[in-house]
Amino acid sequence: MVEEASALAAQQFEDLHQERETVGLGMWVFLAQEAMFFGGLFTVYTVYRRLHRAAFLEASRHLDLFLGTTNTVILLVSSLTMALAVHAAQRGRGRACAAHLASTMLLAAAFLALKVVEYGHKVHDGLLPGEGFNAGLFRHAGAELFYSLYFVMTGMHALHMVVGIALMAFVLARALRGRYWHFVDLVWIFLFPLLYLFGRHA
Repeated sequence: MVEEASALAAQQFEDLHQERETVGLGMWVFLAQEAMFFGGLFTVYTVYRRLHRAAFLEASRHLDLFLGTTNTVILLVSSLTMALAVHAAQRGRGRACAAHLASTMLLAAAFLALKVVEYGHKVHDGLLPGEGFNAGLFRHAGAELFYSLYFVMTGMHALHMVVGIALMAFVLARALRGRYWHFVDLVWIFLFPLLYLFGRHA
């Protein structure tokens, strides 16, 4: 039995147990560096929000709360379908795993499509940072900085979703992919209130 397990493992590992342990560690290291990356972005956002509170409040009100809320619901449902895919894979239910995984990918595509629509609205309104930024919409200086952070933070999140979809397209049944997708959801749970809800209560 030990010899069989050793034969199935990649040549750099002594057995399957060591291979699984290494893969698990690698995934946690990857998630840790991702958390530090987004943690840095959240820190930058928090510092500038304190420095330009009025401008950030005003700029936040120009975001589409309906689209942001809809995308939040879509991502939360996709987290459920990803968990169901992982569960089905662990039970050896290949068809169910594939169906849940396909559902996750469709939900992710819907999220990205809505994000493209929202970006289109922002470009149409002249809110893309740069020479054409429509500063006349705002009473307070600093709105362009808010939208710079908005596009960077949501754009990096969207890029992670694209990577996640690509991974799911090639890997149908791995629990570690489930962990990655839940991380993507977690990032959005922080982005949504920071960007969309910040200016609604004032």
